[in-house]
Amino acid sequence: MGKKAKSIYHYEDNAVSSSIGEKKVTVALTSPYHMLLVMLPLSCFSSEEELHARYWNNKGKQALHDALSMKPNLHRAKNLILFLGDGMGVTTVTAARILKGQLAGHSGEEGSLVMDTFPYLALSKTYNVDQQMPDSAGTATAYHCGVKANYGTLGVTAATTRYNCSTVFGNEVTSNLHRAKIAGKSVGIVTTTRVQHASPGATYAHTANRGWYSDSDLSTDAVKDGCRDVAYQLVHNTEIDVILGGGRQYMFPKTAVDPEYSSSKGTRSDGLDLTAEWLKNKKNAKYVWNKAQFDAVDPDKTDFLMGLFEPKDCRYELERDASMDPSLTEMMEKAIKILSKNPKGFYLFVEDMGRIDHGHHGGRAKRALYEAVELDRAIGRAAELTSELDTLSVVTADHSHVFAFGGHSARGNSVFGKIHSLFHFTTAVYGNGPGYQIVNGSPGNDYRQQAPVPIDSETHGIEDVAIFAKGPMAHLFHGVQEQSYIAHAMAYAACLEPYFPNISFPLSLTLQSCFIV
Repeated sequence: MGKKAKSIYHYEDNAVSSSIGEKKVTVALTSPYHMLLVMLPLSCFSSEEELHARYWNNKGKQALHDALSMKPNLHRAKNLILFLGDGMGVTTVTAARILKGQLAGHSGEEGSLVMDTFPYLALSKTYNVDQQMPDSAGTATAYHCGVKANYGTLGVTAATTRYNCSTVFGNEVTSNLHRAKIAGKSVGIVTTTRVQHASPGATYAHTANRGWYSDSDLSTDAVKDGCRDVAYQLVHNTEIDVILGGGRQYMFPKTAVDPEYSSSKGTRSDGLDLTAEWLKNKKNAKYVWNKAQFDAVDPDKTDFLMGLFEPKDCRYELERDASMDPSLTEMMEKAIKILSKNPKGFYLFVEDMGRIDHGHHGGRAKRALYEAVELDRAIGRAAELTSELDTLSVVTADHSHVFAFGGHSARGNSVFGKIHSLFHFTTAVYGNGPGYQIVNGSPGNDYRQQAPVPIDSETHGIEDVAIFAKGPMAHLFHGVQEQSYIAHAMAYAACLEPYFPNISFPLSLTLQSCFIV
């Protein structure tokens, strides 16, 4: 290789050495690629205590003690919260954990997300009935309704084929949100996508095509066969107490000018103002579209709240205008404060994001990972607002992405950094996507991580995703399960249909009083 010196590294014919303090490390090189093995800066980020066996032994003993002390909570769940990181595969969880630590000034690897502290863990098989690689609609039907479905369909069985409206009728399935409402609980959805998007959509809609957001999106055959768009179903199907997210344009007629963007208008051809329809016959109900209006909402005096803060999806957390749009955590907090007034409890679906998903699709890992960190912040705030004694909290993803995070990077290496100053690729990469050519090499928010397979939009992954759970009956989440199992375990935890309670037992007794028919 010839003699060469760079910083503390010294390269010779067949070896590379480095001096850190008084220590010198030499590694033999049999090919140029073996330089990837040289990760000498590691000790710069490890703490002194990590150098000793005592530290790791004590850490292991504490974890063992915690495991031995863990006892399942067998009480019936009063409240149910389902957190969804759209596209948040295990690799995304790991990278978000490190990013969270690095944002706090640490190396990151040793830290924990709030979801990491949940005591029960399982894996979920994410395939759709008709497709190995799933989408967010078929998966949402599984984890909300307990029934797997076809790619692109919402709230229906796999007997419904995509785009065929006539196959919907008679094949509808109900969600846990709907079951909770029937049981007398308050219910809500909070998302940073449009509220008509696939993930929240499966809580209330039944459609052969997730993309039928507005009536103007319906096909001619769908209109003829009597199908309704997703936005219409949001207002006219299950009565949802709190609806927060984006998606304004699908709620207003084409003649309506958006209140925030004068160049944007509604999309409805039927002339309906669905926000006005939703407000009808509701007491203590409010519709808001900006942060000031949102902040003015008093949860103690509000029973119904709809907030739509963008025409389509909300902005990425990195780009959010805090003066105009509330964060996911702020929306979730307001929702919990409104819903928790119900003595019978509540069901809340919280999604951040479809924007994790959207960031990955664009090959922009920074956007996706900041969204995941914000989701974790919301999970932490929810823990402060509820009790683990009566609230089952579940965190999962609908699917993963072909997002990889690796290379021989040093301890504390930036999540968005190169694996080493000598090599021009980052630790975060994609298996496919728009990053096959470097358009902008700067590490800004719009930087696209590299990808070897050239396609316009990066794809979903096929592997299992994690389920984290805590609270009543959280121990039901174990092993490797079908994604549809999530809905069943959560319904059972709260004695929702089809797991009805034994009326001989009061609410305070164990959940084994629920029947499995």
